[in-house]
Amino acid sequence: MISFRWISLHLTVMLLLLLAGCATPYIAPTGMQNRTPALESSAAIMADGMRLPLRIWQPPSEPVAVVLALHGLNDYLMAFNKPAQFLVNHGILVYAIDQRGFGDSHQAGLWHGSEQMVADATTVLQLIHQYYPELPLYLIGESMGGAVALQAQPANAILAGTILVAPAVWSRDSMPWYQRLALWFASHTLPGKKLTGEGLEIKPTDNMKMLRAWAADPKVIKATRVDVLYGVSNLMDSAVAAIPAVNSRILLLYGEHDDVIPEPPICSLATELTRHHKTLDTRLYPDGYHMLTRDLKADLVLSDMSNWILDKVDSTIVSRQALQCKTSN
Repeated sequence: MISFRWISLHLTVMLLLLLAGCATPYIAPTGMQNRTPALESSAAIMADGMRLPLRIWQPPSEPVAVVLALHGLNDYLMAFNKPAQFLVNHGILVYAIDQRGFGDSHQAGLWHGSEQMVADATTVLQLIHQYYPELPLYLIGESMGGAVALQAQPANAILAGTILVAPAVWSRDSMPWYQRLALWFASHTLPGKKLTGEGLEIKPTDNMKMLRAWAADPKVIKATRVDVLYGVSNLMDSAVAAIPAVNSRILLLYGEHDDVIPEPPICSLATELTRHHKTLDTRLYPDGYHMLTRDLKADLVLSDMSNWILDKVDSTIVSRQALQCKTSN
């Protein structure tokens, strides 16, 4: 897994990049068609004709709520297979898409732009709402998907709530200067260079069996272009800037052992959400890692998610503590 901490490049590497000349981070073009957005059984059709692979998990009985799930960097919609199986057993209908540039979407491996990804998520939310206008609609964003979710807040306030799972909110303002500098130089000298994250001591989860299967999945991107990482940094910047416009309840979930997104930006997010009078609930998992919904103790996380969606308290489960940092609510 590529960590957002990858930006700490050695100064010698930076010098080599400077010698490589100047280039521009690439953003894949939008589709050429002009379509009416629509949901099909296995794809969401966007206004430019782009087909985003789609999967739907149906509960065994009449649904009581519906969610759209957005995956993290280099992942794809099956990241939500286990969470969806849990949620449907509680009557929650689950939609998940491959975001542009990931999974089976067109031109996977390239960056398609933060604004386009946010527009896609907003469009899919609106389409789901058209199908189920009477059901409360929720948005779940994991890691990079959390940064998208913070910005995909439809103006007509159709969202009943947003769940942020270890959201990628490590904006440039919270990075050391040398990380910002290395990122800019890397993306403007060798934007197409691919990084694997090998050698970084990162443990994204304690579920090793799941992690091995995830790493072997051909749809999971193993090597990430530098300009994609630059694009994700832009996405994180715009996510933080979008906090005042968030118009739904928020559930923020974070693991104490998260090696990918450091705690200070998460605490800053909690502070800003609270400062702007948002309804915020937080959960801190002492045994949790970055891949919270797939950790060995994922059922605790999934129980909190389903209970929050259903607005109930399960007295059989020990209550998780809120984020404990000076900037949290």
